[in-house]
Amino acid sequence: MKTVFHYVKRYKFAAIIAFTLMIVELLSEIVQPLLMARMINEGLLTKDIHSIGFWGAWLFILTLLSFLSGVMNSFFSAHVAQGFSYDVRKALYTKIQSFTMATYLTFPTSALITRLTSDVNQVQSIIFMMLRIALKAPLLAIGSLAMAFIVNAKMAFILCVSVPFLVVFLVWMIAKGIALFARVQSRLDSVNKRLQESLQAVRLIKAYMRGSYEESRFWQVAESLKVDTVRATRLMELALPVLQLVMNMSLLVVIWLGAKQIAANEILAGDLVAVINYAFRMTSAFSMFSFIIVVYARAKASAERIEEVLVIENGTEEIGQELPKLNDFAIQFDNVTFAYPNTDKTVLKSVSFSVQAGEKIAIMGATGSGKTTILQLIEHFYTATSGSVRINDVPIKHVPLQQLRNSIAYVPQQSLLFSGTIFENLRWGQRGASVEEMIMATTKAQIHASIERFEHGYETMIGQKGVNLSGGQKQRLAIARALLKKSPLLLLDDSTSALDVETERKLWCALDEENMTMLVVTQKIQTAKTADRILLLDNGQVVGFAPHDELLQTNELYKQIAASQSEVR
Repeated sequence: MKTVFHYVKRYKFAAIIAFTLMIVELLSEIVQPLLMARMINEGLLTKDIHSIGFWGAWLFILTLLSFLSGVMNSFFSAHVAQGFSYDVRKALYTKIQSFTMATYLTFPTSALITRLTSDVNQVQSIIFMMLRIALKAPLLAIGSLAMAFIVNAKMAFILCVSVPFLVVFLVWMIAKGIALFARVQSRLDSVNKRLQESLQAVRLIKAYMRGSYEESRFWQVAESLKVDTVRATRLMELALPVLQLVMNMSLLVVIWLGAKQIAANEILAGDLVAVINYAFRMTSAFSMFSFIIVVYARAKASAERIEEVLVIENGTEEIGQELPKLNDFAIQFDNVTFAYPNTDKTVLKSVSFSVQAGEKIAIMGATGSGKTTILQLIEHFYTATSGSVRINDVPIKHVPLQQLRNSIAYVPQQSLLFSGTIFENLRWGQRGASVEEMIMATTKAQIHASIERFEHGYETMIGQKGVNLSGGQKQRLAIARALLKKSPLLLLDDSTSALDVETERKLWCALDEENMTMLVVTQKIQTAKTADRILLLDNGQVVGFAPHDELLQTNELYKQIAASQSEVR
């Protein structure tokens, strides 16, 4: 938890002010019962109006001071807590953005969302509580007990007897609560995961009329969350009744003993009132504990989950010195074997090939043959298990990551667009692009005419993930965004699957004019035949690497693919 609470240091000045104000509020509350005793003993019992007014005025001043200190304490405590949560969220998001793909795969997306939202909220709450009442509660209990001893040691001793039992009980409750609420947060991850899946697949669910089935799956994880939350909350709710029972029994004994002492003229009524007030304050302090236990248990579990992300080893991606600007982009795979992290299945097996600068290479093969994996190794999302990937004869691990990815324009299988205007989406990868450059890119991507037909043109708002666009429009916008980057290498991962034949033909004609290296993953012979060479994969191995005409004559697998698409002439 040290890593998480390290972010409070930035607000230590405000935290010190909040702590000081809390001490002022505490001292004001502790002194008040003594003033009550004085007002009763020296004023009410002797019928001295002057003493009643004098001590009453001081009691009013202390009450007002306590009120103002409490208000100001809340202000500074909230400032610290809100600032802390902002910094932790920013640190978490920055850390997640720096993850290698291998590290990213160790956390489900839903778990990362929960850490950034619910977990941070839980820790934020305990920061506020610590500065507002969590530190005040034990000091109030100890101070009230000490003052009770000053007033009357015999009655204070009765209150003291119950304290060890209450301390042991609270420690046990905290230990149990931490374990239970860690399980609750894990259940919340599962709920978020199921909700995320169902919302992303809402069209498919409706198309297959599987709403009832998905509801039942959601109810299962929601039921598990409810059961664990109820179990944890019920245990925590035991704290307050137990604390109040013990303290009220002690209070009854104090009242009984105090009445006997007053009858024997051993103490004054004001002293009994003061001790009773201190007993009530102790009860209030222990009641705070019952609430603090719940918050602390959840916060500790959440802080550990946050720290898990912040301290995780993320590998080294920036290695070597800056290379000359990559105006040309040649690629070499030398006996590359690769398996994804935490899996036993080898995706690529001793893959070797070379791509010269400016070449257009089509990559073909069955599903799972390793086409996308090759692109991800070139992006250095992952490191080869064995063998070497080289860029311009330099091992990729020696190319600084920022320089490498700045030199690559990438369009994934799923065209990902962001909420915002078309204009903002196009400039997402090249912030300084001019309007003329954007129009040139969209024209080459065969989407400019479609944008012009929209009511608001380039200022048209795009819904989340481009929900208000067709599949072909999303693909062409994603390609235009990549072209706008003007990188020496363009990677297209089956990015034209939703385009009609004529639109795709015009697109490839436009791309032929680009002076860049291109790797295009495709399933279409019509697309592959326009490439300089075709890299044919089967079960993670290279089974062919040649132009279309040569493969058609010499490669049986390619012949079968071509025949299945009626491309044999």
